[in-house]
Amino acid sequence: MALTVSSLFASLTPGQVAALKKECEILKYPKHTLIVKEDELSDSLYWIESGKVKVYVSGEDGREVVLTTHSEGDYFGEMAMIDSKVRAASVITVEPSTIVVMGKEAFQKVQLDHPDIAWALIRGLIIRLRELTDNVKMLALKDVYQRVVRILEQLAVPEGTRRCVKERLTQQELANRVGASREMVSRVMKELVKGNYISIEERQIFINCKLPAKF
Repeated sequence: MALTVSSLFASLTPGQVAALKKECEILKYPKHTLIVKEDELSDSLYWIESGKVKVYVSGEDGREVVLTTHSEGDYFGEMAMIDSKVRAASVITVEPSTIVVMGKEAFQKVQLDHPDIAWALIRGLIIRLRELTDNVKMLALKDVYQRVVRILEQLAVPEGTRRCVKERLTQQELANRVGASREMVSRVMKELVKGNYISIEERQIFINCKLPAKF
């Protein structure tokens, strides 16, 4: 169960975790299922037992900007544990996922019994605030090419002599990540492929060498 690997509950003993499980509901969601909707009220905290979700905001014109993704062991919805405001962003599954759900009342009870959980929640909020600040800085100060390179570098993991972006991102999904049009992202990707900096094989992006800071 995701509670056993969540940083929020690292201070609990196995017995305490077992007791906490009784306060939770485990739900299974297919791919592309909306779990949390922006601007709606909700008072639950969510952990990912398996699968992956994306967190995004939408404009009135329907455009999306992806803020981040979460996978196994991560949690989301933590702001609802502190205030009673509407959700700041939407969360949708990007692959079949098993989610552990805990209500606000149950969470407040366990964190009163275990103050370390409250500190872990605060540390997590600070980390995410720093990440959000970095993203705002990127959108404000970097051009589309620099944004694309940054997200590729963030997502790539070593695979043999190259690095691989494991997520099978479409150009539109990549555009949503960097806050740009699909056409602009397509132009950047074509130039990177042309220069043999990256290869696209079966919808996966491979980084062949160090990406240049600028063309």
